Amino acid sequence: MADMTDPKPRAVLQHAETLDPNSQIVSKLRAVYSAVEREPLPDTFLDLLQQLDSVENARKG
Repeated sequence: MADMTDPKPRAVLQHAETLDPNSQIVSKLRAVYSAVEREPLPDTFLDLLQQLDSVENARKG
């Protein structure tokens, strides 16, 4: 039975992933998505969201 704490299988897996073009694409897409998530929302977009909230509240109330 293999020891599950052996770091070698993970190292081999990581090396194989760096050779796989799909894994590289996924990694880069995740990095771009993460960067976009951290960007602040433009003020005009926030204003639009507030206007939509106002319209919804007026319809409810």
